[in-house]
Amino acid sequence: MKLALAVSLSLAAAKRPYTVQDQVNLRRLLAVASSPDGTQLVLTVRDTDYTANRGRTDLWLVQADGSNLRQLTAHPEADSDPVWAPDGKSIFFLSGRTGTSQVFRLSLEGGEPTAVTSSPLDVNAFVLSRDGKSLAFAADVFLDCDLDCTQKKLDEKAKSKASGRLYDSLFVRHWDTWGDGRRSHLFVQAVAGGPAKDVMKKMNADAPSKPFGGSEEFTFSPDGKQLVFTARDVGREEAWSTDMDLFAAPVDSSAPPKKLTTANRATDTSPVFSPDGKTLAYLAMKRPGYESDQLWIRLRDWASGQERELAWGSSPDLLKWSTDGKTLYASAWDDGQAKLFAVDPATAKATALIASGHVAGLAVTAQALFAVHDSLLGPAELVTLPLAGGPVKTLTALNAAAMKDVQLGETEQFSFPGWNGETVKGYLVKPVGFDAKKKYPLAFLIHGGPQGSFGNDWHYRWNPQVYAGHGYVAVMIDFHGSTGYGQGFTDSIRGDWGGKPLEDLQKGLAYVLKQYPFVDGNRACALGGSFGGYMVNWIAGQWPDAFKCLVNHDGNLDEAMAYYDTEELWFPEWEHGGTPWEQHMGYAKHNPVDHVAKWKAPMLVIHGAKDYRVVETQGIATFTALQRRGIPSKLLEFPDENHWVLKPQNSVLWHETVLGWLDQWTAPKK
Repeated sequence: MKLALAVSLSLAAAKRPYTVQDQVNLRRLLAVASSPDGTQLVLTVRDTDYTANRGRTDLWLVQADGSNLRQLTAHPEADSDPVWAPDGKSIFFLSGRTGTSQVFRLSLEGGEPTAVTSSPLDVNAFVLSRDGKSLAFAADVFLDCDLDCTQKKLDEKAKSKASGRLYDSLFVRHWDTWGDGRRSHLFVQAVAGGPAKDVMKKMNADAPSKPFGGSEEFTFSPDGKQLVFTARDVGREEAWSTDMDLFAAPVDSSAPPKKLTTANRATDTSPVFSPDGKTLAYLAMKRPGYESDQLWIRLRDWASGQERELAWGSSPDLLKWSTDGKTLYASAWDDGQAKLFAVDPATAKATALIASGHVAGLAVTAQALFAVHDSLLGPAELVTLPLAGGPVKTLTALNAAAMKDVQLGETEQFSFPGWNGETVKGYLVKPVGFDAKKKYPLAFLIHGGPQGSFGNDWHYRWNPQVYAGHGYVAVMIDFHGSTGYGQGFTDSIRGDWGGKPLEDLQKGLAYVLKQYPFVDGNRACALGGSFGGYMVNWIAGQWPDAFKCLVNHDGNLDEAMAYYDTEELWFPEWEHGGTPWEQHMGYAKHNPVDHVAKWKAPMLVIHGAKDYRVVETQGIATFTALQRRGIPSKLLEFPDENHWVLKPQNSVLWHETVLGWLDQWTAPKK
């Protein structure tokens, strides 16, 4: 027994802590698609080219039992978004291998991929009709132009020496991009070739929606004669409206799109037809202006237009039918997990099929479910769940070699009485090489959103395992306003950004320090991004003695000014009760800029110059306040990043700077 224990300890000691270099170089499983007969799956896998400072996606093929995993494409440019041909003999996918992003087709019988589209513009997303004879794709065009005309205008503009941009409506810029007058429109063409027809001609709206919409927002009708899609067609109200509707347009563009969801002024999205083609399922919100409202599953009889709603309490973010049309599969955050559910369309009864970790993608066959699954204890792998019954089985080990010598920190979920005595949950990750007799510094991570969650998932930007690998206890608390604990819990943050969440964080920290004696409360730093960055600024003035240091990534200093410099105005209008000129106190109630005089904790400020959600001047203003007050502070600015730091070498710099800052202020006193 002693010998076995010694060997076990020796093996554990041989492993090294997880680092940011591991994080940026891990292979990422992004998506899965099943062959029509369910025997094979094609995967979208991202690898990092660290020298080139970018990621590259390729297609991989694996059998349904996990055998014979092999790489299908290996072009230096990205290959992604695979769709199977109905006969299962070839795969359609997006690739930038010809200089622009186009749809290609790869025969599984051999040979090189062949181009299906030849658009002068980038193809941004696509879907295939059920019979495989037509495809619909998205491309950015000027409203008075087709594909060729748009390219001609862009070429003419590139020749001009004048650089001014003239606007007469919002959005001026969105996420990380300045508007140039183009809209994302949907085009339909025959797979065999021929002209591509704009089914949204003259429509002043984007489909899919920007900045994050994809192929899940449009689909062919079962007979292939119509395209059903999501768009926000609201004229000058676009920047302050969440009224996204479903439209149906003839694929030959013989008539303008028809709005299907006229009664709902909130969001309608993600249309998916049942296998028999009789029912259209989609997701819908109910409250206009609220981007984090609950998503309800709605079922529309395609022939009659009659609709009904499934009264299920969770808010799904993906939706797929079973092959027999008797079940809907959906993933939703629930109690700190992104679970996979089976939902009965007749009764709305939901059953959790995968109840822990994070389900990020799904393929459905007649025999099994195949999910992209990750957790706090590892990056995404392909797992399968037999429909006939049986346990979840992991089919791939994409990072086995990269992680074989890496040790991760142990994790646990905890709960405590937060605001008003209501239950609040969080996660704690122990440092690698944990010794209960020792005291460890604390990295107190605050999530963004604020309607979001730091749950049981593997994150590539805010991963607690990086801090655990560096010798810190990492703590993450899902304060009031977080998702996955009921819509009421999520809604409760409205008008109270600095109230309930701060109280939850304060009580959560007190609970951790009492419950876990190995956490050194005198060596704690708080870190947050987006809303978490705002909260760091709020903590600086409301809880100034709690932390040895602070890290603010892309957080607002002045909520009133933030209304005028952001782009999606529906967000602050909902959160603070209206516009600043209508609801001044809504913005002033919890505004960090009014409490700068109380700041004292050292702060690292980080901002991306291409962040148009929380603009760079908010970060510069925060740094200015710190410097003028004489508070130890640093500013890390990324001229080529948006709200997120995505480039591999920038991610390494971000983490090295943050960890260095934490080390500086939490080092044991000599």
